[in-house]
Amino acid sequence: MSNPTQNNHEAAYMSLTKGLRELDLRGPYVPSDLLLIGDHAFPLAMNSKGQVLMAASLYGSGRIVVLGHEGYLSAFPALVENALIWLRGDGSGNPSVAVHQNVRTVSDNLSRSSFQAEVVGGFSSNLEAGVYVTDAYSVGADPKDLVAFMKAGGGVLMAGQAWSWAADHPMENTLHYFDGNKVSGVAGIYFSKNPGEVEHLPVYPQIPSSWMAVVVGKDFEDDLQFLLHGVSELAIPNGSLASEVLVHGPLAFPIATAGGGPAFLAGSYYGQGRVIVAGHEGVLSAEANASFWKNALHWLDEGRRGVVGVALNNGVNIATNSGLKMEKTGFKKDLSVFVCPSSPKEDWEEIQNFVAEGGGLLIGGHAWYWAQSHGGKNPLTDFKGNMILNQMGLSLLKSTINAGSYKVPDPSQAMKDTYHFRHLLHRFAKHVTVEEELSKEEEDFLKKLGSDCATYLTMNAHDSCHYAQLVATLTDILKRSGLPQVSEDCPVKSPKDHLLLNVGTEIYKVCPDPDALLPYLIRDNPLLPVVRNHRVKLDVNTAGGEEWVSTGLYLSPGMKTFVAIPAEIVNKGWQIQIGCQTDRLNAAELKRPPCVHQRFPVTSEMTQVWNLWGGLIYLVAPPNTQAEGLEVVVQMAVPAPYYKSGVTTETDWSLLRMAPSPWAELEFDNIILTVPSEAIRQLEHPDELAAHWNDIMKAIADLAAKPHKFPRKERFVADVQISHGWMHAGYPIMAHKASAAGLVSVKNAKTEGIWGAIHELGHNQQRGCWEFPSHTTECTCNLWSVYVHEVVFGIKRDKAHPAMKDSDRKKRIQDYVKGGRNLSSWSVWVALETYMQLQEKFGWEAFKKVFAAYHKMDNFPKDNKGKMNLYAETFSQTVGMNLTGFFKAWGWPIEQATEGKLSSLPAWTDHPMV
Repeated sequence: MSNPTQNNHEAAYMSLTKGLRELDLRGPYVPSDLLLIGDHAFPLAMNSKGQVLMAASLYGSGRIVVLGHEGYLSAFPALVENALIWLRGDGSGNPSVAVHQNVRTVSDNLSRSSFQAEVVGGFSSNLEAGVYVTDAYSVGADPKDLVAFMKAGGGVLMAGQAWSWAADHPMENTLHYFDGNKVSGVAGIYFSKNPGEVEHLPVYPQIPSSWMAVVVGKDFEDDLQFLLHGVSELAIPNGSLASEVLVHGPLAFPIATAGGGPAFLAGSYYGQGRVIVAGHEGVLSAEANASFWKNALHWLDEGRRGVVGVALNNGVNIATNSGLKMEKTGFKKDLSVFVCPSSPKEDWEEIQNFVAEGGGLLIGGHAWYWAQSHGGKNPLTDFKGNMILNQMGLSLLKSTINAGSYKVPDPSQAMKDTYHFRHLLHRFAKHVTVEEELSKEEEDFLKKLGSDCATYLTMNAHDSCHYAQLVATLTDILKRSGLPQVSEDCPVKSPKDHLLLNVGTEIYKVCPDPDALLPYLIRDNPLLPVVRNHRVKLDVNTAGGEEWVSTGLYLSPGMKTFVAIPAEIVNKGWQIQIGCQTDRLNAAELKRPPCVHQRFPVTSEMTQVWNLWGGLIYLVAPPNTQAEGLEVVVQMAVPAPYYKSGVTTETDWSLLRMAPSPWAELEFDNIILTVPSEAIRQLEHPDELAAHWNDIMKAIADLAAKPHKFPRKERFVADVQISHGWMHAGYPIMAHKASAAGLVSVKNAKTEGIWGAIHELGHNQQRGCWEFPSHTTECTCNLWSVYVHEVVFGIKRDKAHPAMKDSDRKKRIQDYVKGGRNLSSWSVWVALETYMQLQEKFGWEAFKKVFAAYHKMDNFPKDNKGKMNLYAETFSQTVGMNLTGFFKAWGWPIEQATEGKLSSLPAWTDHPMV
């Protein structure tokens, strides 16, 4: 790995432009526009069109500076001297510079400097010099020697242009075959065939960037023609789920996509080599793709007719059928093409250099399974394959594409018809800055562009020039367009606003100056009164999974604070969370941004936290963690209305309920309610509400045959919009804002009932061993709704929910019997009747005993049939009566063996289904 000081591009830029105020390029020279790829190349001079006319990069242990015209070697002597000092790099003080005879003016200019210039006829590997200066046309018969010199620590200064060569070689690929590119391209700088526009340029204080900088460096028509020759469709075989490939580099291109959108097969140029990535290894072995792979291996081999090394079983056939020599092997430098899985065992840097120096690479495999099994890790930065691919302008994502056969694009139209992340972003920037209209197809892809930008930004590759360019572009777009101020009264529907919301959240996390951007993102952000150095006690025992610890504090949008953490819990998996609404939204109409919470790992005793959207502050304790008597100090935050049973007095509450935070929390013995503060401003007696919820939670535990103290308090969050349904279970249970009033009113619960809330708490009590999905998923949770309404609220079942009216119940049973007692229609309310008939005969005690019996069992059947037989047996044994006739009357698949086991018990013959 090159050392970190070498990777500091801003510092390199400062030393390369030291003492320079301006670069007047308006002389007689027409330079080449330089194309940059990879993480190490950065521009030194960029014109107002975003064209790069001078650039620098690193390769291996060495460095390179490229000027877009050889005339610049004599026109800018101060820049050349800076370049030579930087290229010498190691501080060894080797003063000798070898200068190719074609640019001998450099040696004349150096006669008064500390450098000793030696004019040479060409590069040779026994040169003593630390730096070599040449034009782009004289790299010699074997440019590999010069690449090896640079890789080993040498410095190269190269100048020239490629537009005249390109005009003389119209059928050849300039990026690949122009002499200078055989050296500079390895380090990620290419002379392109486009002439650069000359201007009088200021020298900027930091690396220049522009949204107009090269978007797509090539049209790829010739590549696609070669690759797709004789191919009309490409397949992801049945049983395979492919990872989507994000195509983000200027020399990367999609090859096969689902309907013109997400790609599962893509290619790229990298240095002097080429790469193809497939989002699943099955794409390699699919019979339907055979002729494509023949083309692909020849495209990667580039006519060398070398050896294809295969480290991936699925690649053996395609390599054998390609007509090239095949060898089953790990990575070796003398291969022509290497075929490997998406998480190769080999050193990724060696593979990368192999491609940069001209090798072909084929990667097959997905990242979605890795992402699922490595929660908390970022597939873009932590997944091995992406460490190689990111630099090449491609990344495997956790999002997936289903099996199927997909039409290939027409090579001549591909860049117009197919979604290309960078190309569409450029078009969108143009749309915002110069108000150029987008096409209907482009508009349709804006939502996808938003989520791709958000994904790309998680790369945090701040030292990559491309990443910095993209961050600068998106920051610029947001400053020009502002962020839609989304709310319940002002929902967001347009694809453009979706994109901006998605990107605004992520760009705020990664941009260099978030404070300057904040006013463009949040317009109405009043200063709220704060408390300082607020202490929060930690008494945690997380037997029941991860747990949020409330602090009673809130951060305004964009507000930063420090949290002092006790040393005992640093680097132990704890996190700080800002925001109570952890639902991610994926809706056509948004009443709030898609993701409004943020988490920070606790990795030091002082952690700074913030969130663009603000939110309540929590400590998140990992599962199986004990922490007693510890204290956390929050430096500065806004107080929230926060009531905690047994801690907050009524006097405290009379002041606290008016605290300025827009979110309030009520923490009782077994449940925590998080609601908009307006819902509790009038709540004068929280102790009455606490007693009410304690009764509810005890009843829930009683029916489940569990201890009254929950291993983890349940949580409710009432939000303006949630990810699905009117409410949904989980930790926390999510509910719509309109439910908040019912949650915090004893009177409301006892007169109107809160069926939905108890239904969700019932979901959290369901167990797979006595659940028969999908029949009972929305049914057995209602046992708790009926029980709590009757036992705690005194509301009879026929009044607790409209669907529980006697007449409705009778009709459902009649319809079910008429329909042939078919299990396919035994679900929700129909299925609930089965349990209600059992309850009406045997009472709630029978259910409690059945649930208790299940607590003592282990080793359950996995299938519904087995589980239904076990339930029939368990219920029968519990009540001392053979219920198989009853369950069979409901259409349950009761086996003879079950009937045999229960035959000694008296049968229930007068059941309601007779």
